[in-house]
Amino acid sequence: MAEEATQITFIKLWQYRESLDERLSISLQIFRIAKTTLIDLIRKQNHLAAALNGLETNIMHTGDEGNTVIDYNEANKELMKAIAAMPPIRKQVFEMNRLKGMRYKEIAESLSISVKTVEKHMSRAIRQIKPLLKSATVIWYILKNF
Repeated sequence: MAEEATQITFIKLWQYRESLDERLSISLQIFRIAKTTLIDLIRKQNHLAAALNGLETNIMHTGDEGNTVIDYNEANKELMKAIAAMPPIRKQVFEMNRLKGMRYKEIAESLSISVKTVEKHMSRAIRQIKPLLKSATVIWYILKNF
């Protein structure tokens, strides 16, 4: 995680080099970027751990009640098919947000589109995926909460 935080810090430093405050020392600015980057990474890791814990709990709980246990591999295949069926830009926006963890603003800047357009693509992507995964509620839970 430290290596990833360091790499992301220097990428952000380069991306935002024009907006750095010349009155502050570079080491202080690097430290601030690194601090917020590390906090973001820890939040993502904790969020993923909670989602996976929810997955395990839901599968075990579902199995104990005698209901159908969700086949994670099958649900994952359905999810990948749904993503592949998306129009190219919607697919790219969805993958950047849900798989790469990028924020809407970062996606908008990266693709040179507005944040509202990113929101629209995400909304449509989720609406497109939801019906295909009716039986895979755990995967939907992860998508919704990750």
